[in-house]
Amino acid sequence: MSELRNVKIVSQKEHKKQEAQPLPQQPTETVDSESDDRPAHEVDTTARTPKDPLRDLEERLKDKEKESQENLDRVLRVSAEFENYKKRMARENDDMRKYANQSLLREMLSVVDHIELALQAASENGPGASLREGLSLTLKELMRILEKFKVKPVEAIGQPFNPEFHEAILREECVEADSNTVLREMQKGYMINDRLLRPSLVVVAVAQDKAKGDAQNNSSKGDTLPLE
Repeated sequence: MSELRNVKIVSQKEHKKQEAQPLPQQPTETVDSESDDRPAHEVDTTARTPKDPLRDLEERLKDKEKESQENLDRVLRVSAEFENYKKRMARENDDMRKYANQSLLREMLSVVDHIELALQAASENGPGASLREGLSLTLKELMRILEKFKVKPVEAIGQPFNPEFHEAILREECVEADSNTVLREMQKGYMINDRLLRPSLVVVAVAQDKAKGDAQNNSSKGDTLPLE
């Protein structure tokens, strides 16, 4: 007789369910590319050691504080340079406003000189009295305009000779005045604000003994005693 076999009849639905179930995965062994046989000093432990977040924040805070201080120093430096620039520009603008008409005013001084010479030559009670009066009015108006622009004469007669404001053209012996004193003014000098517009041309007194010695030295040349 033939051997009986136990055959389990599986329905079509159960067969499909078994096929849908995934096969059990076999445990796989991961192989490290770097052998554990490396020396201890070659093993990289940074990847396995987590970085302290608090220390990281402190380092970042220090970097930001340093950057902030550098930016502050840069801003302060630029601000100081800008303040110096504004002061320099204000000073230059002030000088330009004060001395913009310097050349024109210097040319006007020659007109004043000629009018003063004409007044000295005209007699007060002569036939040119009306002309003299007109010249006086003209001179007065010119001086008013010069004064408006802060132009004023330089004091010279009776003052000690000052090379910053006076230009000596002659030296003259005088017993009544101290040596190196301005005796006469050949041409008036003028100031504009606190700057010299034109120096005074003056005659300076010299001591008698020194004048005689200089006269003997220059007698052969026949020159007027020059100022040393």
